[in-house]
Order: sequence, then structure tokens, then C-alpha cells
Amino acid sequence: MAVPAFRTSPGRKGKRRSHHALTATHTVLCPNCGAAKRPHQACPSCGYVRPGLQVKTAEGE
Repeated sequence: MAVPAFRTSPGRKGKRRSHHALTATHTVLCPNCGAAKRPHQACPSCGYVRPGLQVKTAEGE
């Protein structure tokens, strides 16, 4: 069974994990109801996409 010959240093471990950080999701306000939604997505609360188009949501049915 293979065993590491040397201990991994904290700096080496930190460099490896430098890309593991979580990023906050970007949100914008829905122009129809004012709720927070992701850009270029349908609003989860009212289903608004663009003028003249709304998607049915599970809450609004």
C-alpha cells in the first residue's frame, strides 16, 4: 500500500485549495414584483421573464 513519503506543507495545501472557495450568487431585482432573482432567468416568485411573457410558477398555480 502506498504511503506519502513526506508531509504536505500548509502552503502547498493552500495553493491546491485556492480555487475551492464559494462565490456569492449575483441577484437583481425583478422589475415586475421587486423580488430578488438571478439575471437572465425567470422570476421564481411571479414568473416574469420579459414584457409580454410570464412563466407559470409552482407558487402561482
